Amino acid sequence: MEMKHPTEGEQPERWGGRAGHVWVEKRELLDGLLKPLEEVLVEGLPTGAGGRVLDVGCGTGSTTVAVARRLGPDGRCVGVDISEPMIGAARDRAAEAGVAAAFVVADAADHPFEPAAFDAVVSRLGVMFFDDSVRAFTHLRRAARDGARLRFVAWRGADENPFMTTAERAAAPLVPQLPARRPDGPGQFAFADADLVRGVLADSGWGDIDIRPVELPCVLPTSELVGYFTKLGPLGMILPDLDEETRPRVVETVRAAFEPFVHGPEVRFTAACWLVDARATV
Repeated sequence: MEMKHPTEGEQPERWGGRAGHVWVEKRELLDGLLKPLEEVLVEGLPTGAGGRVLDVGCGTGSTTVAVARRLGPDGRCVGVDISEPMIGAARDRAAEAGVAAAFVVADAADHPFEPAAFDAVVSRLGVMFFDDSVRAFTHLRRAARDGARLRFVAWRGADENPFMTTAERAAAPLVPQLPARRPDGPGQFAFADADLVRGVLADSGWGDIDIRPVELPCVLPTSELVGYFTKLGPLGMILPDLDEETRPRVVETVRAAFEPFVHGPEVRFTAACWLVDARATV
């Protein structure tokens, strides 16, 4: 039987379980890997401007803390995510950093935010998983004041991000039950089409839409590569359930498939993303 990626209703269970705990375990690796995406997201916000910002799909809180620092002492960033384990890690991170940040375990698509509470809404790779994107962005528009800024980074297409699918493509012949991606549903590459993104935002009460392609260099230590693909992504979710004979064959095959990205002590790839800016229309 073919396994599907989780629907929106299954997402809290998934991210409250194995997936969420793995992201907490690997948070330092992932924060370093995705640092260029965080930087391009945060650098567009005014320094020391204060105000309230909502960070959608905040995960373990790296972007939330970075935004709070950017806002300065008169600002506050609120992170929202459906994963309780990741929000727990985010709260610890913010406390250690001593920044003005708060966190909510909730689905940003329907959490009862105070109307017009935020001066900006941001997200690093957290807005592609809504079951109904127009409904979700309309809800976020209600939480933003008139003229508030929307700024997010989302993946472009899978064909432009081969690193992201290397593990599952290499493992597929050995693991027929590997979860299949849903090109027409929520997921990592749901916002690959810029025209679709533009239409979603226009239909949700956002204007002045600017969608720019960015190519961001990402690096992880070669020593962490096996831990990366055996813990994360579709393969990482199913690998622990494979039999002891199949598992090492899969790891060996997948490790070889990543060789084009390996440069001595570093694994390097380019993240092909959209950098999206918009304003809450009146």
